[in-house]
Amino acid sequence: MQRSAPRPPLRFSTQTLLLQLAVVLLVVLLSAAVHAWLTYDRVGSEAENHALTLARTVASDPDVRANVLAISEQPGTPPPAELLAGPLQAAAEAARTRTGALFVVITDETGIRLAHPDPQRLGEKVSTDPSEALSGQEITTRNTGTLGPSAGAKVPVYAPGTGTVVGEVSVGYSMETVAQSVARDIGPVALTATGALLAGILGSFLLRRRLQRLTLGLEPEEISTLVHDQVAVLQGVDDGVIGVNADGRVSVFNAAAQRLLELPDLSGTRWEDAPVPEQLKALTRPGTGTDVPGTAASPVDALELVAGGRVLVANARKALHRREDLGWVIMLRDRTELQQLTRQLDAVGTMSTALRAQRHEFANQLHTLAGFLGIGQHQEARDYLAGLAATGPLKFPVDQAELLQDPYLQAFVGAKGVEADERGVALRIGPETLVRGQVTEAQDVTTVLGNLIDNAVNAAVAGSSTDRWVELEVLDEPGDDGGTLHIVVADSGDGLADGTDAEGVFAEGFTTASGPVRAGGGQGFGLALARQLARRRGGDVKVLERGTTGGPGAVFMATLPHTTAGSPAATIKGAAGKDENG
Repeated sequence: MQRSAPRPPLRFSTQTLLLQLAVVLLVVLLSAAVHAWLTYDRVGSEAENHALTLARTVASDPDVRANVLAISEQPGTPPPAELLAGPLQAAAEAARTRTGALFVVITDETGIRLAHPDPQRLGEKVSTDPSEALSGQEITTRNTGTLGPSAGAKVPVYAPGTGTVVGEVSVGYSMETVAQSVARDIGPVALTATGALLAGILGSFLLRRRLQRLTLGLEPEEISTLVHDQVAVLQGVDDGVIGVNADGRVSVFNAAAQRLLELPDLSGTRWEDAPVPEQLKALTRPGTGTDVPGTAASPVDALELVAGGRVLVANARKALHRREDLGWVIMLRDRTELQQLTRQLDAVGTMSTALRAQRHEFANQLHTLAGFLGIGQHQEARDYLAGLAATGPLKFPVDQAELLQDPYLQAFVGAKGVEADERGVALRIGPETLVRGQVTEAQDVTTVLGNLIDNAVNAAVAGSSTDRWVELEVLDEPGDDGGTLHIVVADSGDGLADGTDAEGVFAEGFTTASGPVRAGGGQGFGLALARQLARRRGGDVKVLERGTTGGPGAVFMATLPHTTAGSPAATIKGAAGKDENG
């Protein structure tokens, strides 16, 4: 037998709707039942009060008191026929007929009926206990007698002129009549309850629709999974993620964004009031080309900016779910390390090319020696070797590189020298250069020094002078918590153009490169990044001289505190010994 597939569980919104409907129905039914019970009790109490009033009236009638006393004084109870024709029966029936009561019963002091609506019951003992009334108490009752359920009262009958109880009067109103009265009153209540139930059903449907819209039709388990996944993804990636909801408030500001922008968590802040760079806000404004999915990206679709001492690449995309606008998602990527890695790779590649050329030169020199020896010209071979010993078999690309005692600086400046030489620019080290310590913050030093040298080489190439050079002077100053590097870079270019502000060269986007600036190409950020890195360490990068047309060009100076370490005295002594031996 093929087993039927299990039914899929009800959706959360459907479960919520059914639960709300059940609650509304239960509340309405309980409210209606309580109202009906209170109405029933109120009408019953009113019937008891009416019965008590009527019983008092009948019991206080002088004729009734006298007739009851007369019957009580007789040695026996009159026969039913006599009671039926007697004045007590007539008085009781008149009162019952006049008031619409279920019964008006008069008894003697032993509880024998002297008046009753049913003639068959005359002369019999009452069906309910008359002892309390016969003891002189007035009571109200709800019980079931021979005529059915009733709400009534019992009042003692006193002998005329005395306080002796000679009988009692029982009056009752039918509870069926009370129920009919309640039924008439409960009609509006039922109508109101029905209206409340319909309103509750309508409200439940509206709430269900709103719940579906707010949760995008997702189940609680799916929402929980999405939240866990979101936290894992947003906090686990190195890219900065900023979410701006449709109301213009920051909804997501992950740890990477806080680190890259050096800002606290801005979740809940209005995006236009957030202390982020203005370029990021411009990405989310209409007309940027990113507000309509599928449109071509505008020039600001992806942009570079300097923030927190880093070069960041930012782009923004409109977030949509079906046709619903969810806001913006802004991605931040750190390009600083990529630029530094690219610069280092370029330096390594340049040095590799230079070493290959020098290896080729060295191989040629070995072939020359082999030729001299092969033809027996030993003296010429000795003279050739002496010449090589005097000049060195290899030519280092930068003169006086020994003034940079740090091997990292030597290698980096040497690579920059080879690169500059390929562009027709001579990179030289000034006579005031002296680095005695070891570089401890190679990354920041490379970034600042590399940008200054690259800008100087570009200026020299673009300058009008035929003698193209870049001069570098580096001096380290010892300190208790790390030495300070002072870097001065000059070039043979034409200097800063007339009208160019000396501080304006440090603005984002300013470039001395010839030709148009390519969007997202990384140009125009070197000086801005170098200054931010220096100032973050407590130093600075500034223009010492603007330069003149025809050269010399502009002179830049950078101060980098806490970037070197070592014993200056030891290095000075070692350098002195080297000079003496040389």
